[in-house]
Amino acid sequence: MITLLLVLALGWPLCVSALCVWQAYRTPVARRRYFSCWWLSAAWPALLLAYAGEAQWEMDAWMLGGRWSLDALSRPWLAFTALLWSLAAVHARGYFAREQARAQTGDGAAERRLLRLALLWPVTLSGNLLLIIAQDIASFYLGFALMTFAAYALVVHNGTADAKLGARAYLILAVLGEGMILGGLLWAAGATQSVMLEGVREAVATSEHGAAMAALLWLGLGVKAGVIGLHVWLPLAHPAAPAPASAVLSGAMIKAGLLGWIYVLPLGEASLSPALTQLGNIMLIAGLAAAFGAALYGVWQRHPKAVLAYSSISQMGMLTAMVAMGLAAPEVWPLLLPGVVLFAAHHALAKGALFMGTSISEHMPRWSPVVIWMLLALPALSLTGAFAGGLISKWSVKSALYDMHHETLISLLTWAAVGTSALVSVSLWRQWQQRSAGGSHPGQWGAWLAALVAALITPLWLPLPEGSAVVPPLKEWTSLMWPLPAGVLVVAFGWLVTRYGRLATPPAGDLWWPCAWLGCHVLNGVRRAGLGLGTVKARCVDIALAVEARAMKLVTQLTAMEGWMRHHTSGLMMALAVMLALLLLWEGAS
Repeated sequence: MITLLLVLALGWPLCVSALCVWQAYRTPVARRRYFSCWWLSAAWPALLLAYAGEAQWEMDAWMLGGRWSLDALSRPWLAFTALLWSLAAVHARGYFAREQARAQTGDGAAERRLLRLALLWPVTLSGNLLLIIAQDIASFYLGFALMTFAAYALVVHNGTADAKLGARAYLILAVLGEGMILGGLLWAAGATQSVMLEGVREAVATSEHGAAMAALLWLGLGVKAGVIGLHVWLPLAHPAAPAPASAVLSGAMIKAGLLGWIYVLPLGEASLSPALTQLGNIMLIAGLAAAFGAALYGVWQRHPKAVLAYSSISQMGMLTAMVAMGLAAPEVWPLLLPGVVLFAAHHALAKGALFMGTSISEHMPRWSPVVIWMLLALPALSLTGAFAGGLISKWSVKSALYDMHHETLISLLTWAAVGTSALVSVSLWRQWQQRSAGGSHPGQWGAWLAALVAALITPLWLPLPEGSAVVPPLKEWTSLMWPLPAGVLVVAFGWLVTRYGRLATPPAGDLWWPCAWLGCHVLNGVRRAGLGLGTVKARCVDIALAVEARAMKLVTQLTAMEGWMRHHTSGLMMALAVMLALLLLWEGAS
């Protein structure tokens, strides 16, 4: 039974994609439904598989040998990923209802956009699911690459200039990341002669060049996880992408990089080399820099989805710091891992609910405004760690760090939570400023409410090992909750500064713009150098042609002399003979 569920989990999304193609050719445009019930069900088998129990599959015929497994790590990861994709699909059905109506009335552009999204959404899902259960290099990389490149359609959907910019930034960094991932995986596989991810971990832990392999894998996977410096696609892509696409990008797909780190880095291994420990310290610093830097930059943004994108970068910075402890302080990792999984799951559903909520504020249901904004605020409160599932997920991390006496990191993560509180407060404020009435489709607000509830009660439905989720003692609640009012006060202070001072809003994408400026100047320099080389080439060709013309003229003259010499050969020979005879006579006389 569980094997059948596995086949359905991976194969059904591809069947749904093929069904979309079939319907596109067989159904008239006026009756075509791009988001049918079959399309909505693409992630359901995977959700059932997550609760079917632990299992492992060995496949000798799969490439160089494959291994897929469901264990204490992959089952909860599969559960929250499949649930979020399912809810986002329902939300998409309502979100695109108006666009589908335009397509059915003959809008060709809308028809092409919806068909592309309906086709590649399940393909992206299939890649996301495969990388979660994969335990061999080929399967993991196949799933990761499939998810990465198929998701381009999710970002570029609207076809606006901003969407194309976000998609371009996403694709450039995706190609860069894929190259580093492939290099790291092949390097490690060659070192251990193994095609399994456990072989990669062994190579990184024991090889002389393990730190270099780990750095490649950290940065390559970090493109998805929003590592600082490689994060710039997130604030460019999210404001332009549709809300359901942003929900899965920031909730599920961004976690693929985090899961990849857990799979390929020797986290918690004893006797790591000093180079790997140093890499762990670098990861820790980079994670904290992202947690604080994204918060400081994101609070000035005006688009609510740009603010939420920086919130994702900040939260992933916290998770990066937690993963870094597996290298910098390996003894803490066994205690920290369950908290990391719960933290990631809660963030996925809460961030999914927040992104879906942006579409609710743009098309507000005909409910009481007080009810709407209270509901919009609930996942934000939970994400700060002051409420419901967020409170428990934050405590699961803090308790592990407390047990191993890492109070400094706890303090830094707590202050980073102030940044999270400020970011979600600004996001809600921007949504309030840009709110619009008009009514939401039941699919929109229904999926949003379901994601909201799932985020609040994450520890109750997530298939975690027993004892992984513990309610914090009452004496710790103050330390967990104070970042929320602190973040709100920071936002209030910032509002006063901007109200009475003239401060320009920094552009979303931060480092993208100086890098783009530098890249344009470098390309212009290369273009000018090319034009200069073209001029030199043309001059050289002119000189060569002139030399050739003079040489051909000389050859022509020599050819003319040949005829004269042929006509006077006999006389010349007679003259030569007389000269030779005279020379001989003179020599004999002397």
